[in-house]
Amino acid sequence: MDKIEDVCSEPLVQSRFVKPYLMHYKQNNEAKTWELVTLHESVAIIIYNKRRQKLVLVKQFRPAVYFSGLPSSCRKTGEQVDTTKYPGSSGVTLELCAGIVDQDKPLVKIAQQEVLEECGYQVPVEALQKVKTFRAGVGVSGDRQNLFYVEVNDKMKVAQGGGLAEEGEMIDVVEISVEEVRAMVDGPEEVTSPAGLLFGLSWFLQHKAPPAPTP
Repeated sequence: MDKIEDVCSEPLVQSRFVKPYLMHYKQNNEAKTWELVTLHESVAIIIYNKRRQKLVLVKQFRPAVYFSGLPSSCRKTGEQVDTTKYPGSSGVTLELCAGIVDQDKPLVKIAQQEVLEECGYQVPVEALQKVKTFRAGVGVSGDRQNLFYVEVNDKMKVAQGGGLAEEGEMIDVVEISVEEVRAMVDGPEEVTSPAGLLFGLSWFLQHKAPPAPTP
């Protein structure tokens, strides 16, 4: 998954997913401008195997995370990046199961579909609990993310998961214990994860996790 090569960049002229704008406005009678992009709305799902007390998460290579970690000297248009010096592992993130809202379906149906495609669990729609809708980005994009929670068991595992190969998805399904979740949320160490993961795990610890063992 993290073996990448032939990395270079160029200006983005046209995109199916990202639309850039320059917004003009007045704030307290002061003329201002702001550079922004519009993105698809998304869903994300906290998946918990209650019997085994494991959270089901995904790992995948994120080009934007990889690119942001490169020095400015490596971001020049058309210049090849030395992937032996800057390996793809620096762009691998740990995330909740998630996907964009690009179909005319109820959000809960899209969440159900993502759980199956990415993690291999067939869950009934009624098992998905809506947690919160929030803004995943505020400085540049302002896009919404809709967070759900679902409990699974091993009998619901009907496929390997890993995403849709025809869409270029390469996803590893990983499980972490409740103790590992607590350490991730409480510790000061940097995590290569979106804020939505940390919010989702914090919600899980507050509302669904078994009590922490007493010292």
